[in-house]
Amino acid sequence: MHFHTIIIGAGPGGLTCAAALARQGVSVLVLERNTFIGAKVCAGGITWSGLARHIPEHMIERHFPEQHVHSAIQKAILTSAHPIISTVNREKLGHWMAEEAAHAGADIRTGEHVVKITDQSVSTTSQSFSYDFLVGADGSNSLVRRYLKLPVENIGIGFQYHVPGRFPKMIWHLDPELFNTGYSWIFPHKERASVGAYCCRKDLSATALKENLHRWMEKHGMNRTGLKAEAATINFDYRGYAFGNRFLTGDAAGLASGLTGEGIYPAVLSGDTIAGRILDPKYNDSKLSALIKKQQDHSRLLRLTGSNKLICRMVLESLVAALRLRLVSFSLLEMG
Repeated sequence: MHFHTIIIGAGPGGLTCAAALARQGVSVLVLERNTFIGAKVCAGGITWSGLARHIPEHMIERHFPEQHVHSAIQKAILTSAHPIISTVNREKLGHWMAEEAAHAGADIRTGEHVVKITDQSVSTTSQSFSYDFLVGADGSNSLVRRYLKLPVENIGIGFQYHVPGRFPKMIWHLDPELFNTGYSWIFPHKERASVGAYCCRKDLSATALKENLHRWMEKHGMNRTGLKAEAATINFDYRGYAFGNRFLTGDAAGLASGLTGEGIYPAVLSGDTIAGRILDPKYNDSKLSALIKKQQDHSRLLRLTGSNKLICRMVLESLVAALRLRLVSFSLLEMG
């Protein structure tokens, strides 16, 4: 069976691309290895400048016009007239995006595990499909990226717990002693919060990160008894997104921020841009180009701070001070 475009992965990037192409009458097949769409380890934060203002209000769980950024010696409270970050249920967001793509005419098939990719076809455990264009939207461990022979050296790691309760504040905690170049977070949802920590794998091992998150949670009076830890890797090793008639979007392309781990908006923007490029090779990708520049700026800052713990502490304390004194905007940390 032949499709104009085959997309591997039904995450935000793949579904955005599928919907945009299907609306223009293109035959699109989305292959998702999981039985359910949307389930992914994710804190669920989306920025106003990126995605929050573009999805239906009923998808939003909580809005936060204030951000609390803590370090070892100071605190910054950032305020805005609109929500700086909002939280969403990642699974519900995935279901909504899948419905939009299916309504536009995309063929979405779950439980389809891709086992082989060639220059003309994609094979799953049950059948084969030919294509004109191929899009890898299959996450940090992308099969399409491996097919393109692109290595992945820069990886972030994150752990989170779903802690029940009504949490009033969205908090970011920068502590080089515990998280090196990374941070811990509290992202409140309706009746729970995502409480977790993130860092670059080169700077801190997964075991050390998890142990330090536990220490931080205990210090802040959070009981994790009976709660299950969730873990994920985040690819921020960007090496391009367009390779002839093959493309990579989101984490598969390494477009997440190495500094913060933010990945939903880069996935959505790259998915939309790839659809534009497939429909018109001269499509203007200036928005994605600007995002790529910011992603690379984040990576350079990460390399600087990760080279030495003293430098890391000085840079992060300077960042919090600059945020507190309004010398820089929180948008510096956002990918949107």
